[in-house]
Amino acid sequence: MSFFNHLRLSSNRRASSSAVALLCASVLCFGNASAQSNSPSQATYPSGPVTLLVPFTTGTGADLLARLLGPKLAEKWKVSVVTDNKAGASGAIGTGMAAKSAPTGLTVLVTATAHGTFPALMPKLPFNPQQAFTPVVLLGTSALGVATSGKSPFNQFKDFQESAKKQPGVLNYSSPGTGSPQHLAMELLAQETNVKLLHVPYKGTAGALTDLMGGHVDASIVALQTAAPHLQNGSLRMLALMSAERSPAFPNVPTLKELGVANGVVETWYGVFVPAGTPPEVVAKLNADFNSLLQLPEVKETMTKQGMVIAGGKPERMSDLVKNELSRWARVVEKAGIKGDN
Repeated sequence: MSFFNHLRLSSNRRASSSAVALLCASVLCFGNASAQSNSPSQATYPSGPVTLLVPFTTGTGADLLARLLGPKLAEKWKVSVVTDNKAGASGAIGTGMAAKSAPTGLTVLVTATAHGTFPALMPKLPFNPQQAFTPVVLLGTSALGVATSGKSPFNQFKDFQESAKKQPGVLNYSSPGTGSPQHLAMELLAQETNVKLLHVPYKGTAGALTDLMGGHVDASIVALQTAAPHLQNGSLRMLALMSAERSPAFPNVPTLKELGVANGVVETWYGVFVPAGTPPEVVAKLNADFNSLLQLPEVKETMTKQGMVIAGGKPERMSDLVKNELSRWARVVEKAGIKGDN
């Protein structure tokens, strides 16, 4: 039985004719109040406690941001704001729960890159990430890079690329698991550079990183903030970044784009969404308030320490990113023949 079955639970309660009559009378007598309740305006939102639903475990980037911004939203709104982790299936379980929630703005999805990747891996999703949600804001991004062990013979990306071309399918790479953003990013890189690599999936980041540092695998895609301490002590070597620009923390590491891989920009991103049908006024308020918080010195400091680049901007920025991500990863998954969960 699919794990999505529990996402499809629904109540089939039927209102009695007397209840319907009472509801109609209430609408007639208190039309304005009802309209405000069902379609909250910027002035009335939020009308109650707000849940920041994170479809990943605690300690992940999306969770960190939700717990960083949640208390500040509570202070701003004068209501309770709680972070609720609903992890599972690369984020699909919690995302499905958010999709089913009422479009009032009282359930807000704080998610990450997987929002644009799991649809390609799970063709039987009971929701469409684009149709089920209204984007609110892109919170930030963080860089990914192609890393090897500090003991590796590869000192530059071209060394790794040339070796891979000479030995198709011989060089291998680790990832936190099949279908993970790191796995898909390396598959994209392999396709863009016309090389064939052997994927070695692990059950989580720790194992993949440990064996990379130990030289048991040839390479891996690693988040810069995760790699930073290991780069500094020499146990890892970063061959190239997949970011749009070089990192101020490691200015000597080139980007793949600089090295001629035009479509080699892949960044971890974090964004905010609400269920489709949420009133535009509420979306506008959420966008304005999140953008405001992103400018706070303490928020900037915390995100920077986590290796994140602050984004912000209008909802359209988030919408365009998701559209591009869904299209790109669908192509990568199909071409690589990657099989995910149904």
